[in-house]
Amino acid sequence: MRSDDEFAEFVHACSSRLTHAAYLLTGDRHQAEDAAQTAFTRTYAAWARVRRKDPYAYARRVLANHVIDGWRRPIQEYATEELPEYEPVPDVAHAVAQREWLSTALARLTARERTVIVLRHFFDLSEDQVAMELGVSTGTVKSTNSRALAKLRVDADSLVGR
Repeated sequence: MRSDDEFAEFVHACSSRLTHAAYLLTGDRHQAEDAAQTAFTRTYAAWARVRRKDPYAYARRVLANHVIDGWRRPIQEYATEELPEYEPVPDVAHAVAQREWLSTALARLTARERTVIVLRHFFDLSEDQVAMELGVSTGTVKSTNSRALAKLRVDADSLVGR
């Protein structure tokens, strides 16, 4: 008989007892099911070592240790009269409009200007890194970046209507 088949039989035979024991330890049906699954998972990981001994004793010990660990590091929740402040949901239409504006503004730049802007500001590369990546001088990157940003500012000003 294959080892996996043996384990499946073991789980079938012991599942209700182990889950009931977990319920007695936790007092909560959902936590008990999770704890039993954890015990079976860890038992399966050690199955080659424990299958010839007493696998139920091993699973029981794993279950108890798992539940005890949960007691040692409980999730702490504190009741409060005040609800937490939630960040307002961003305006999707505004985000789409900004993205559209940026795409249009970038399309108006030359290929080199667009590349410098993306590498410099989107990927946050230094001027020297951009220069190395494009095979140009640092001065070229600085002047191209300056010229491209000026064009983008003009587009931004026309968007705002200044």
